[in-house]
Amino acid sequence: MAAAETTLKAGTRPPWVGLGAAAWVQIAAGNAYNFPLYSHSLKSVLGFNQQQLSMLGVANDIGENVGVIPGIACNYLPPWVILLVGSLACFFGYGVLWLSLSRTVESLPYWVLWLALCVATNSSAWLSTAVLVTNMRNFPLSRGTVAGILKGYGGISAAVFTEIFNILLNGSSSKLLMFLAVGTPILCFAVMYFVRACTQSSGDDPSENSHFLFIQGALVVLGVYVLASTILDHLLNLNPVVCYTILVILFALLLAPLAVPIKMTVVRMRSSKSVSIGERVSSTDSLVQGDGSLEKAEPLLMKTSSSTTISESFRECDDGSEVAMLLAEGEGAIKKKRKPRRGEDFSFSEAVVKADFWLIFFVYFVGVGSGVTVLNNLAQIGIAQGMHDTTILLSLFSFCNFAGRLGGGAISEHFVRTRTIPRTVWITCAQALMVATYLLYASAIDGTLYIATALLGICYGVQFSVMLPTVSELFGLKHFGIFYNFIALGNPIGAFLFSGLLAAYVYDTEAAKQRGSNSMLHSSGFSCLGPDCFRLTFLVLAGASAFSSIVSFVLTLRIKPVYETLYAGGSFRLPRTSDDQ
Repeated sequence: MAAAETTLKAGTRPPWVGLGAAAWVQIAAGNAYNFPLYSHSLKSVLGFNQQQLSMLGVANDIGENVGVIPGIACNYLPPWVILLVGSLACFFGYGVLWLSLSRTVESLPYWVLWLALCVATNSSAWLSTAVLVTNMRNFPLSRGTVAGILKGYGGISAAVFTEIFNILLNGSSSKLLMFLAVGTPILCFAVMYFVRACTQSSGDDPSENSHFLFIQGALVVLGVYVLASTILDHLLNLNPVVCYTILVILFALLLAPLAVPIKMTVVRMRSSKSVSIGERVSSTDSLVQGDGSLEKAEPLLMKTSSSTTISESFRECDDGSEVAMLLAEGEGAIKKKRKPRRGEDFSFSEAVVKADFWLIFFVYFVGVGSGVTVLNNLAQIGIAQGMHDTTILLSLFSFCNFAGRLGGGAISEHFVRTRTIPRTVWITCAQALMVATYLLYASAIDGTLYIATALLGICYGVQFSVMLPTVSELFGLKHFGIFYNFIALGNPIGAFLFSGLLAAYVYDTEAAKQRGSNSMLHSSGFSCLGPDCFRLTFLVLAGASAFSSIVSFVLTLRIKPVYETLYAGGSFRLPRTSDDQ
């Protein structure tokens, strides 16, 4: 009875309801991407200079990416507590910024605002950790797909907030801060009950793939819709009725993932009615039959049950890997505990001494750190190459980043199941393509800026959605929150080294040459013009990406045997932990 009950629960609605709720939380977790929408108001209203504003940008990046504490907390606290902490951080952090920007409270010290922004954007780490860890554990056999979907919603969140900012909030920075301070906690309180651990999806449900395809399709439609509406908003002067209609359709598309559990509820109700009718017919037939027929039926039922149990046992033990596991269990009678192997659950102290852990960290540090360098300087790159309006570059990067996140998860999931190809192959390909992209940037050939930005957005997004399932498959889901947030530190570290030190130095040096005097280096309002403003930076980034792609290829060769074991037979095998041996 217990086995049958587990099979019944494995494909039921709660995990899908949680996935739909997680999509909304991931949109809210993208609040850190809103800094460009209100940074200009902080500078003008509060009288900050460019250096002070840049330091606030650093606070924004630090808060968003430092998530080790929520990673540890998710192993001891339920998801709703993690969401609650993130909601409170959002409320108090953005609330303090609103008090200052709206002049409700006068003359707050700069360091208070810096800390407030750190706290506000750190809510992203808490919210993302809660939904990612929970849903990766609820769908352990579809980690790449789930990671791609959730990271895809995170990638498109910037465009969603921009639509809300322009249409609903009339472009007001103070209203945006109030919306973030109040709206995010309300959303989290509304959905936190549904973001919870459920019986793991077994993968036996034949409709599971179609459900994932539906959500991915809805996400693609959402991305195209947001991009199209953003372009139309810039090109045409739309009247308020059209704008609000666009916003209503946007919210309807955000509700699309909930169609899966609704559909499952309707199908279940219909099947329940059919079963009820069948039971009544069966009971009527039983009354007509005599006791003798029942006695004859009983041994047949016992025999069927026995044969089913035997066949299930053979199915469970039909592979050599299962025999090896049984032998390992026999060893465990003498040796109670051993160190975990790749693919099993590691503790943090056990993982950090593994070469694969640091290879993943280095590859992620270079790939995402170099990508965020271009993202942080995209407006200056466009101006240096003669563009006057760089918002289209930001929109293009955002959409391609979203496409890379969604596609990276789906494609890696397909090939790891059909060919047992390690997911890191796609990181290798992405970083090899980034080499060509950075060289394209450095060449500054007319018409290539849009192409390079689109390619970089895709490659940047792929690495987010591929890193998540890779870490969970190599080091387990038990401490996944800690591993994920520790490796995510590569983002701000890379941004500080490549952007804060390298790109800033090269830009300012070239600007000084153009001004003709070092004394005017920090003159406000002056922009560096020409391809030399970032050429050296792009060449260094190309060299770093080339070396990182080689490291990623080595990593792929090292972990290929692990994937051949985990995905033998075309489906993921949940390995046993070392504690069970």
